[in-house]
Amino acid sequence: MNPQAKLIFASSLLLGSTITISSNHWITAWTGLEINTLAILPLISKSHHPRAIEAATKYFLVQAAASALLLFSSMTNAWHTGQWDITQLTCPTSCVILTAAIAMKLGLAPFHFWFPEVLQGCSITTGLLLSTAMKFPPITLLYMTSQSLNPPMLTTMALLSAALGGWMGLNQTQTRKILAFSSISHLGWMAVVIAYNPKLALFNFYLYVVMTAAVFLTLNTIKTLNLSTLMTTWAKTPALSAMLMLTLLSLAGLPPLTGFLPKWLIIQELVNQEMAPTATIIALLSLLGLFFYLRLAYCATITLPPHTTNHMKQWHIHKPTNTSIAILVTLSIILLPISPMLLTIV
Repeated sequence: MNPQAKLIFASSLLLGSTITISSNHWITAWTGLEINTLAILPLISKSHHPRAIEAATKYFLVQAAASALLLFSSMTNAWHTGQWDITQLTCPTSCVILTAAIAMKLGLAPFHFWFPEVLQGCSITTGLLLSTAMKFPPITLLYMTSQSLNPPMLTTMALLSAALGGWMGLNQTQTRKILAFSSISHLGWMAVVIAYNPKLALFNFYLYVVMTAAVFLTLNTIKTLNLSTLMTTWAKTPALSAMLMLTLLSLAGLPPLTGFLPKWLIIQELVNQEMAPTATIIALLSLLGLFFYLRLAYCATITLPPHTTNHMKQWHIHKPTNTSIAILVTLSIILLPISPMLLTIV
């Protein structure tokens, strides 16, 4: 793709996100979301492969339906209350429709069906944008309307997302689909607490972005799209493979790594809200995700490739390792000791 075109699309993504995050009016928030959608579509379909075109079409249709629902909920609220302020969402029907619209934009279950297919059809860098930057404006809208949301509905969707994200990721061999189901599972953890402690949900999202960006950039560097290629990475880049293993375990939420911190705080908040059964269920459902993270880590570090493989093995990495990978991996691993300072921020 032309560098000037990439610059225009990246600037449009930044502009759309900024408009949505900084707006108080539903129409301007909707405008920012539409700018984001139109800016990411050429990046998804830039390879001109049929799968990429299919992914762009699915993404456009789902986002258009979600935007229509968001407009409908805001108009219904304006009809009942006479105002378009985002924070003044008081109509119960509008709250339910808005939650469904944002769940569709994010990929929360039961509206998760489009996300793994779209992520599989685009490149790793575009998949990183879809998993992180494109989720920030809808999460912000949830944050601004958190006082008006329906907690039982959010809790149901969160548990469903954690269950489906873990269960459907078990049998996958494509790394992008595994990360897609991982994203759905993590969204469940954010959704379950956003009605009670919105700052904690946003903090969870920030840490998720750091860990996911580290995994995506590492996979992009070692040119890995499936598990069979991942088995050959130890011979090429042993240090990067070891760091990938630690980042994956952090994404799974194992204790002394950074990913344990948001799960720990969310379970503590749920217990404080007298929702111990919900905390127990979502903690047990995270074991499903731990299984496929461990499988990825096993393939990256322990499994040796067979002597005869059906694909061309790239034994030399021509591209040097990016400095940002080292920074993101470090943050993904060692932030837990400074959790008292982070707790004062949250």
